[in-house]
Amino acid sequence: MTKFSLKPSVCALLLTSGLGISLCSSSHAFAQNSRLDSGEAVFEVLASEIALQRGQAGLAYGTYLELSRQLDDPRLAQRAMEIAIAAGAPDLALQAAQTWDGLAGSKQTKPKEVLVTLLILNQRWSDAVKPAIALLNQQTPAQRENTLLQIQALLPKATNETEALKAFYEIVSTLKPAPTDPSLLYTFAMSAEKSGHIDVMEKTLREILRKNPNDVNSLNALGYSLADRNQKLPEAFKLVSKAHQLSPKDGFILDSLGWVNFRMGKNALALEQLQQAFSIKPEADIAAHIGEVLWVMNRPTEAEEMWRKGQQLDANNPTLKETLKRLKPDWSLADTALKGTWDGRFAVRVIGLTEGTNQGGSGGFTLTQDAQTDVLEIRNPVGGSIAKITIKPGEAILERDGQLTTAIDADTLIQNALGLPLPARGLSDWLRGKTRPGSNASVERDAKGQVSKMTQDGWTLNYNWKNTQYLEKLTMTRSSNIGSIDIRLVFDTPE
Repeated sequence: MTKFSLKPSVCALLLTSGLGISLCSSSHAFAQNSRLDSGEAVFEVLASEIALQRGQAGLAYGTYLELSRQLDDPRLAQRAMEIAIAAGAPDLALQAAQTWDGLAGSKQTKPKEVLVTLLILNQRWSDAVKPAIALLNQQTPAQRENTLLQIQALLPKATNETEALKAFYEIVSTLKPAPTDPSLLYTFAMSAEKSGHIDVMEKTLREILRKNPNDVNSLNALGYSLADRNQKLPEAFKLVSKAHQLSPKDGFILDSLGWVNFRMGKNALALEQLQQAFSIKPEADIAAHIGEVLWVMNRPTEAEEMWRKGQQLDANNPTLKETLKRLKPDWSLADTALKGTWDGRFAVRVIGLTEGTNQGGSGGFTLTQDAQTDVLEIRNPVGGSIAKITIKPGEAILERDGQLTTAIDADTLIQNALGLPLPARGLSDWLRGKTRPGSNASVERDAKGQVSKMTQDGWTLNYNWKNTQYLEKLTMTRSSNIGSIDIRLVFDTPE
């Protein structure tokens, strides 16, 4: 009897399906005899592709990933990653990419490139440092610069600019020789400043200016840094003045010029220049500077009004937060011990994008905060426990029916477990009327300085306070890919 191999027919199916998997390519031969030739493995691959065509992406993903581990085959993990990306599941894509990189071996660079990109797109900048360094150490200087330029292009997408720049500094500071591209050197200088290495920042900026004395960004950055540290003010003025001459309509440079003049005691001129800068570029940094000049000029009402405008633009702006902490206007929240407990009831309503997709739920909750750990207990309407979520920096743990589930993001964990889009990340900050650190936010205050409205992470929060200390009701709304989400929290007021 003639024996027929199933593999050619599998190859024909996969290669003509447009699915992009290279299982049949002779250029991707297994390092050892692969067990993919076995009938069972071939059947699972076929079943996965059929499931995918029927819209069962989760089943196909899981089968491919498990099979990749059983067979030590990186290409199957790559396929699982491709399925997750196409399905819009970045967390699962990242998991598969990590498996792909682990199976491919240290000499393969493509898996590392994809892994680094997915880590960054998932906002896990610190986790991307180690694989990025490993990748760069395998590349030529030209390839390194290209990779760094790609990472640099992703920096504006970071939700936490400080974390992203610190990661960039860790990556670049390990390289020998250092990059030569001027834009990379400038970004490296800014990342050095965020990482607390002012000497590295200053040295790098001076090196850029040695090669290009008219580099506007470097002139401005170095001059502003000197002025902000109240050092070498004549040189700072010279540097920023030159940048202003080269780019007279740049709002950030005009802000720097006003800040240098403020440091030199020229308050009236500084205020005029800073206000002009704010009209060109309304940014929270500039609002912070204007407010401080007004504060020093004994015009506190105007200063506070400008700071409020800054909070509406970006309440998490580092310059603005540092200014408020240092000068402490009456309405600003001073740093206190992060402890507290909130009890209340919630109601969730989701108005779906299509007919018949509306959903909702209600129940009770208790949120306890102790330092950087939040514990959120969710109860059903009659008081029975549904779940307990412990939220720590970089980790969330769900306890339900005696089972523990761990994830990086608390919001995703709750959505997957309970089917309700409850925002847990940063909730304790929001209940205090404070923004969650790490992402842009806007804050509006009433005439007494009490927070009345906040927007962050796609949510719009409207506050009702019983008095200056106790929150009575909080309404949270947002639009998402599943529809409009409305959450109402009503709090039990302490006696």
